[in-house]
Amino acid sequence: MKTLPRPNHNHLNLNWQKFTKPLEELKDCIVCPRECHANRTTDDLGFCQSTADFPVASISVHKGEEPPISGKNGICNIFCSHCNMQCIYCQNYQISDNRNPLPYKKNDLTNIIQKIENILEGGIRTVGFVSASHFIPQMRIIIDILKARKHNIIFVFNTNGYDKKETIQKLEGIMSVYLPDLKYMDDDLAIKYSNTPNYTQTATTSIKEMFRQKGIEIKFDDDGNIESGVIIRHLILPGEVENSKKVLRFIAKELSPSVHVSLMAQYYPTPKVKNHPHLGRKLKPGEYDEVLEEFERLGFHRGWTQDLGSSDRYRPDFLSEHPFRDN
Repeated sequence: MKTLPRPNHNHLNLNWQKFTKPLEELKDCIVCPRECHANRTTDDLGFCQSTADFPVASISVHKGEEPPISGKNGICNIFCSHCNMQCIYCQNYQISDNRNPLPYKKNDLTNIIQKIENILEGGIRTVGFVSASHFIPQMRIIIDILKARKHNIIFVFNTNGYDKKETIQKLEGIMSVYLPDLKYMDDDLAIKYSNTPNYTQTATTSIKEMFRQKGIEIKFDDDGNIESGVIIRHLILPGEVENSKKVLRFIAKELSPSVHVSLMAQYYPTPKVKNHPHLGRKLKPGEYDEVLEEFERLGFHRGWTQDLGSSDRYRPDFLSEHPFRDN
């Protein structure tokens, strides 16, 4: 992959200040539903233990997203460090655990833009922000700079669903694609497994706002790559079939069975939960089959499912320069 010519790098260093006004929000942070009121420009950090700089853990090509998102060439994913949820089973645990020091090399804005543009030169035109709910001001800055540099990019907001409706409203006209998780329809589970209060109401409200903006239909380009729309993801957890059924019932009743749903079987026990009494195993075939039966009974006909073998394929290693083996 080509590197950018030196004059372009020099140009990148100019006029950053005019883009960085959104960082002012982080002096009294209420970006995510936790509304910690932390001053992230100081050591007074909130739940996510994140500062006001650019805590990017990885910028890499990923080919393992849903087919219209990855396309033939993959997506340029920007993985944010830490998270506003703390799922004990998180597959990105190496970078998402707020108890660990920020797991990233110091990234200034110039380096971030340079890395993204290097990937775009390889023929990719989709940029995703992964677990960016506590990263919204920084995300908007990156988007504004890329737009100012005349890139024609499809932007994807890949979120855990724990977002404020007001935050999603501010992304209208900015975000091309919403890719939210709907993890729970059981607040006890959300607290037990993710230390996240009021998840159900918060996530369903934010997802409804995404659908208000984008509607049910997905827009594709001539190659079948997504240009605009919403895809809802749900990861089935071992022993929690009823939660998954409730998620699907909500989507079918409150949105539509014509919604594009990505029903994921890729759960595997990370080292943090390998000895957990409920989460320390993979899904059983009968569990996934039961959820699939509910999926079909409710009339879902758009989206994607996974085979149980996917749990052995989707295992990123963020200690590597290239976290995904599919690259």
